[in-house]
Amino acid sequence: MFDAMVSLAFNIGAQGFAESTLVKRLNAGDTAGAFRAFAMWCKAGGVRNEGLLQRRYAEMWTFARAVPA
Repeated sequence: MFDAMVSLAFNIGAQGFAESTLVKRLNAGDTAGAFRAFAMWCKAGGVRNEGLLQRRYAEMWTFARAVPA
């Protein structure tokens, strides 16, 4: 989980990460909601970017591998 969150934070910046829905959900104990929140960060200039979406999917996969079944 840590690796996925560090990757996202590196890409969106520390402040964006700290204020993100993902962090709020994770801190509230909503692991599934935090997982889904990665996909919110797939736009560049307000337009969905396929490259960013693929990066978020990779981070989501990394995050999900660490979540207990």
